[in-house]
Amino acid sequence: MTQPKRKKEKINDLPNHLAIMIDGNRRWAKARNLSSFFGHKAGVKRVIEIIKYAQKKGIKVLTLYGFSTENWNRSKEEVNYLMELFSTFAKKYASRFKKKGIQLRHLGNIKDLPQSLQKNIQKACKATQDNQGMILNIALNYGGRDEITRAVQKIIQKRIPAKQITERLIMANLDTKGLPDVDFIIRTSGEMRLSNFLPLQGTYAELYFPKVYWPDFDTHQFDLALEEFRKRHRRLGR
Repeated sequence: MTQPKRKKEKINDLPNHLAIMIDGNRRWAKARNLSSFFGHKAGVKRVIEIIKYAQKKGIKVLTLYGFSTENWNRSKEEVNYLMELFSTFAKKYASRFKKKGIQLRHLGNIKDLPQSLQKNIQKACKATQDNQGMILNIALNYGGRDEITRAVQKIIQKRIPAKQITERLIMANLDTKGLPDVDFIIRTSGEMRLSNFLPLQGTYAELYFPKVYWPDFDTHQFDLALEEFRKRHRRLGR
């Protein structure tokens, strides 16, 4: 008896939710005998380019990992510089995102960020909350374990009985509530770790680790990443 032919796995065109771990700014600067500040500044410039290009390509959800809960261990001078960069970014580009239809969201524990940065983030998110185009998540002071801890605390505060706690409920209390799971995670600089980034949302994500530092991750590199994604056959446990 002949067995029925199995349907071929469909080749993916684009990731519905693309997440990028921005890595290598400092090493990029060091290779050019520049201070780390120049690397971070170049990194922000690349962020703007990639956001624009991702929207042009048709990416629906883009998540960028800008600052982790562990990054506070860096020098005070560098951390302060980064906070100023993030604050300027939120303040400067909020109006542009609004015009382009980009909805800005923040992932992470906002309470530990400087007050000025908190205000600029909240203002930018509010200004773009009704946009129906690409959703842009900026992960600042984000850590996957911290996010899960905060989600559990929310559930406890709601006094939800243990028997009613489901996977869906936990996901609905994460910072990414209402968003699709991550399809594709890119980490630049060649490092092959997820480093506490979206551990629940990225359970079935395809992983890609280009060796280029983030400031060199241009639109050509972005296209190479998308081409790699198209080659993957996502079975999702099937």
